[in-house]
Amino acid sequence: MTLTWESTYAIALELRRKYRDINLEEVTLGQIYKWTLELPDFEDDPALANDDILYAIYQDWYEEQLYGRK
Repeated sequence: MTLTWESTYAIALELRRKYRDINLEEVTLGQIYKWTLELPDFEDDPALANDDILYAIYQDWYEEQLYGRK
């Protein structure tokens, strides 16, 4: 599956799988940007990222961590 900046929920799931033990309260938007670009299925223009998109990824990840499956 190809990931783009519009795939915030799918990106959040991938980051959650890759960084299971991370404390989300210590994660920065810069880290989310870097980690997203490193995902093997990510295929979008890095210049299209903005704080709103990165925050949406963070929010999806946070909610998955709270309410999602373990």
